[in-house]
Amino acid sequence: MLIRLMKASDYKQAVTLWESSSGLGLTAADDSQEGFERYLRRNPETCFTAESEGRLIGTVLAGHDGRRGYIYHLAVAEAYRRHGLGQELVRHAVDALRDQGIHRAALVALADNGPGNAFWDSMGFFCRQNANYREYELDQ
Repeated sequence: MLIRLMKASDYKQAVTLWESSSGLGLTAADDSQEGFERYLRRNPETCFTAESEGRLIGTVLAGHDGRRGYIYHLAVAEAYRRHGLGQELVRHAVDALRDQGIHRAALVALADNGPGNAFWDSMGFFCRQNANYREYELDQ
């Protein structure tokens, strides 16, 4: 197994993995090939894949705005779960953010994603009770 920086050419395999992973919130605009490539151009050193025998088996997207890091789309293929691969991908992402001077990272885990929330708890990511996550659709 190899963990490496994500490339634009990983898009099709990444989307296939994401679509097969319950608990990920995919959107047409952000997860389009154009959106994916734009994110990688902005964050070329913080997004990682895991591959085995040329097949993509894990992903994590991470980036920052200069102040706060954000983590998206941690996914591990079903056959490779519960072996520490998700933890290793998160460590790579967090280390890359830290190397860029970022001191705090945030993420959104869907409330009904029990296994995902348990994973993030085990990694030390805490659920804030004093904040409301809000969105505004710019393309209304």
